[in-house]
Formats: sequence, C-alpha cells, structure tokens
Amino acid sequence: MSKLRVGVIYGGRSGEHEVSIVSASSIFKHLDPHRYEPVPIRIEKDGRWVLPARAPAVMSAADVTSLGPGPTESGRTVEPTAVIHASVVDVIFPVLHGPYGEDGTVQGLLELANVPYVGAGVLGSAVGMDKDVMKTIFTARGLPIVPHLTVTRRDWQREPAAITARVASELHYPVFVKPANLGSSVGISRATTDETFRDAMELALRFDKKIVIEAGVSNAREIECGVLGNDDPEASVPGEIIVTHRDGFYSYVAKYIDPNGATTQIPADLPSDTADRVRRLSIEAFRVLELAGLARVDFFVDRQTGALYLNEVNTMPGFTSISMYPKMWEATGLPYPKLLDRLLTLALERHAEKQQLHTSIT
Repeated sequence: MSKLRVGVIYGGRSGEHEVSIVSASSIFKHLDPHRYEPVPIRIEKDGRWVLPARAPAVMSAADVTSLGPGPTESGRTVEPTAVIHASVVDVIFPVLHGPYGEDGTVQGLLELANVPYVGAGVLGSAVGMDKDVMKTIFTARGLPIVPHLTVTRRDWQREPAAITARVASELHYPVFVKPANLGSSVGISRATTDETFRDAMELALRFDKKIVIEAGVSNAREIECGVLGNDDPEASVPGEIIVTHRDGFYSYVAKYIDPNGATTQIPADLPSDTADRVRRLSIEAFRVLELAGLARVDFFVDRQTGALYLNEVNTMPGFTSISMYPKMWEATGLPYPKLLDRLLTLALERHAEKQQLHTSIT
C-alpha cells in the first residue's frame, strides 16, 4: 500500500514562528514512517514559502532562536500555489500558530485549492484566533468567562489616561494584557499598577492593534483540556499547569525558554464534578465556535471558591515535547503517533464529506 504524503506547513509570519518549528519537529519525529511520507513546507517570517531539503529537528524555541533565520539555501523557494497544485501531497497538516496561519488565512488557501487539511476551517480558525470575538460568542451563549475590556490602538492613542482609570476601577489590579490575535503567551503581561499597565499596553501593541484586558482570578489554577473530533468531539482528561517561573503566570519564557518555568500534572487533581464540567464546557466551546479536528480549551479555577472560568480556545495547540495537548491525550489512552493518525483521518473524512456538496445548480 502506498504511503500517505503529508505536507507539514510550519514557521509562518507571526510571533509564534519559533514555536511552530518546534511543533513541526515533534510531528515529523512521531509520524509513522511505514504509513506516511512527510513533506516539509516552511513559511519564512518574510512570507516566503520554502521546500527544505530536510525536516526540522529542534527541541525548543530557544534552540530555534539561537540558530537564527532559516537557511533558504537548504531548500527551494516556491510560490504558495506551486506547493498546493504540484500534487505532491495527499493532506496538509498546517502546524502554524498565530496570525497568517492559525487565523483562517492558510485554511482559506487550502479550501480554494480543495486540499484536505488538519484542524478547523476558515470560520472556526478566524474566530478562535480573535480573543475579543471569541469572548463575545462565549458571552452570547452564557459560558462563564472573566470580566474583560477590549481596547484598540486608536483608543489607546486617544485616551490612555481614561482607559487606565477604567481598568483600575472596573477590572481592578492585577489584570492580564493580551494581544487579541496571538498565542503562546507572546506579548502578554501581568499588570499590578497603572505604571505597569501602561508598559503592558505598549508591549501588547507591538504585536496587535487590538488588545484584550482581563481581570485576574485570585489564586487561579490553570486547567487545560483537549478536544478531538469533527461532528462528535471527545474531550481528554484535564491537565494542570503549575507555574514556578518568577513571572508568576504561564508566560512565553515560562513555557518555552526556562526549562524549570512550569510543571504539569495530568490528570489534574480536581473534584470529579469539576473535571466533568471542564470536559463538558470544552466540547460546548468547540461546538459553539464551529471547530473541527482538534482544539485545546483553557480554563481558570479559583482556588478559594472553586469557580470555573473559560479562558480561551486554541485551534492549533502546540505539538512540542512539552505541549499539553498531546500529553493530555496520551494520559487519556491515545499516544502521540495514534493521535496524529486520528487527526489525519479526521481531515480526510471532513474533506470527503465536503466533496458531496454541489457546486452547481445544474
């Protein structure tokens, strides 16, 4: 039987470029060589598409950073349409994190090219990337989220003092300041005073023109849950992130740079009713955003009250050696290679179902 040719797109034009490379490295490592023939497809930070001579083999974002820009001489630079229409792949795994990859842009390209791909479609990817729009939908469906404000760059330029005063009076410190369209904790800061809030806004605005400001949950536990499936999604056992880094929250440095920045506990030590509710809400959030394939759903649990808050959904979670999504599924009974098998099968099933739709009225 011929092998399935899997095009793994990685890198990308976002602040999560390095994390994407590490995720891709792990996927290449775990794809069954007897069943799949992986094809590396790298997008450089400047938007060039490259067919590298070999797959990436790095263990951490710090390793990628130390290597510097990707050497284009090791591959052939091609236009995106050349990659898609060369009939060199059977299915695409777009392991791209952040804008210009996880936000519906690449998904739209693949839809136009009629190529099967892993993960959510255009709508789910776009909504899942924008924390402001995501929270608006969660609110409309009555899902529990923390109080928040959304501020644009123009808002901040016009009235920084008024926004600062509003944050202090309505949300109260500490608050978390986040670019609306980014992940991996890039550009996120914890602000405890007016001065640190202003600094946090300036940092976040380097990465996005829309910023989400969230009220901090006192003594919050960070709980995550994996979802897998298309029309009938399933939820993994929940896991917990225990942050030990001096940042005091699950920052980019704590995740990817400091090897001792955080530890994980899978399954999370939660009361059974809380764990069940995490899984139910994860599936509900997945369906509300019309996702497909996979997602990691993040929660906060108040240590004192036990209150549960839905934080956000990640439509293409990390696949690095330390990433929670594959680890939670492994703890649920689905090891990494089998997880990849399932994701590729789901991609092909969804594509086959779409082919049944009519594209002509005659």
